[in-house]
Parts: sequence; C-alpha cells; structure tokens
Amino acid sequence: MENLDNIDLQILKQLQKNAHINTKELASMLFLTVTPVYERIKRLERDGYITKYVALLDKKKLKKGMTVFCNVRLKEHAKNVGSNFVKDIVALPEIIECFNIAGDYDFMLKILVEDMPSYQDFVMNKLSTIENIGNTQSIFVMGEIKYSTELYI
Repeated sequence: MENLDNIDLQILKQLQKNAHINTKELASMLFLTVTPVYERIKRLERDGYITKYVALLDKKKLKKGMTVFCNVRLKEHAKNVGSNFVKDIVALPEIIECFNIAGDYDFMLKILVEDMPSYQDFVMNKLSTIENIGNTQSIFVMGEIKYSTELYI
C-alpha cells in the first residue's frame, strides 16, 4: 500500500462496495471535485491496485446454486505434470477458483454446479479425465454464512 493516502484508500473502499458509482457521487462523498477523483482512479488502475471491474451474479438464478470444495492430491509432482494439471483445471468453467495449498492435498478447487447429479457428471466426465490426480475429497457447502469480494484495507 505504498504511495496510497487516505483518499486513495477511501476510493478503493467505495469502489469495492459499488463499482458502478459514478465519479461525481464519489467526489461528493470525499468532499472533492470530480477531476482529482477521476485522476486518482485512473492512477489506481494504471498502478494495478484496481485490476478489473465485474458484475456479481446470482448463482441460484443461473442454476449454479451448489458449491463444492474439492481437495486434490496429485500422484506425482514433477514441474511439467503440475503445469499440465493447472492448464486442464483452468479450462473447466465449473471451477471458479483454484488454490495451490500445503498439507495433505496439493490443490483446493471451488466448483459451482446446479445440483448433486450435475456434480456427479462433472466428476465422472471432466475431473476424472485429468491425468495425475491421485486422490480427491469433496466438501459440500450446506449454507453460505459470509460472502464478500471486498478486501480489508
């Protein structure tokens, strides 16, 4: 957070809450004029603090209401084998997040599907076709307690 002052942090906080806020509203909240706020936002984008703007969608309305965390252990850990696994995982749209983790497993996948039959189909016809998977463990989400995309800053 080098070179960020309190105004920059306030801009980032407000944009996280509502990326659709216009510069005039943001300037009013910060007791500034539009031009410096606009310039600060452009600098924050250019410097990589803001990487992209997205729309958050309703998973249930889009028939992706079942969340599964799947831990994956690889059979072998050679560099090329691991990179092939990552390439295959990135290509599967049901997997919305993938983490390389330490512990009993090598990767944790966050998967969105419609329901249990959809997950079974995903495992049988997509995940199981990926080479070098030694073991998996599925954890089914019963209820979402907290969901946020906002970073604490």
